[in-house]
Amino acid sequence: MERGLSFWYDRLTKHYHWTWLTYYALRLIQFFYYPILAIVGVPVNSLTISILHRGKCGLSKCVTRYLVAMAVGDLLVVIFDLILRQIPIVFDDQFSFLMYIPVCNIHAVLLYAATDCSVWFTVTFTFDRCVAICCQKLKNKYCTQKTASVVLGTVTVLSCLKNTYWYFILTGWYSLDNAPWFCYAIENALESTVWGSVEFLHYILNPCVPFVLILVLNFFTIRYILITSSARRRLRAHNNRENPRDPEMESRKKSIVLLFVISANFILLWSLFMFYSIWRRMSFLGYETIHLDWFVLEIGLMLQLLSCCTNTCIYAITQSKFREQVKHVLKYPFVSIWSLTQ
Repeated sequence: MERGLSFWYDRLTKHYHWTWLTYYALRLIQFFYYPILAIVGVPVNSLTISILHRGKCGLSKCVTRYLVAMAVGDLLVVIFDLILRQIPIVFDDQFSFLMYIPVCNIHAVLLYAATDCSVWFTVTFTFDRCVAICCQKLKNKYCTQKTASVVLGTVTVLSCLKNTYWYFILTGWYSLDNAPWFCYAIENALESTVWGSVEFLHYILNPCVPFVLILVLNFFTIRYILITSSARRRLRAHNNRENPRDPEMESRKKSIVLLFVISANFILLWSLFMFYSIWRRMSFLGYETIHLDWFVLEIGLMLQLLSCCTNTCIYAITQSKFREQVKHVLKYPFVSIWSLTQ
């Protein structure tokens, strides 16, 4: 009996020490990670918006409009989530005054609306490219600048309307707690059926449904590309043996690479947060099959916020004209100063 008690005591002690070591290690990482991410995220997204808006990257106006919208959504997430939520939580001693400012529920509405826009803009861009590649008859009608504006505007309005319920479920006071909801909830909200339904719907619409849609749309796109590319290569090889180069396929390849890298970036960086979100709600319903420590959520949030700062790198890697525009913008201040000194 004594051996048994001693064994379990040692295990609990080791688990306790491991938990606290993990806590302090993650806090130390976040202490540097979040400020650096904010310092990088704001200028790179602002730079992306500026460059894409000029329309000199060799992309169609329709694609450019989607990419600009995605960059604006990412910038808003960086501001509302990273700067105004995560950094105050990590540096809670310096931001304790926020607890006396009753605007948390308004902040929550803006934050979750911005996050929904950022995610669903990615879905609409993926759908647009799927139509452009797989549905040639529908391409000329759907893949236009006007349609892109209508789709993006509709997503923005629906995202704002969908997230207004947080204003009524959450109070205006900040809890500054590292939890999914950073505001104090109204009395008995956490145990209510309404709260559970709202939270479950929230996680279903973002990120579960977008996650599935992006996978399905990319599956159909890849399938169509493999079938048509094989047939096109055989046809060109038969008709023109001396010049196998296909400019149309090369142009399509650039668009496809951009689409797939953006989609893969979203799926990889959102996977852990999506998995934790589903597990958390299922555990509340009594279906917990495995135990997940709190740090899984923390790492998931860190990766999710990283996804808002990576698209600029993706554009720079996959688009040569975008790289040229970045170099031009970065050189411009130095060239101007040099010309003034001459």
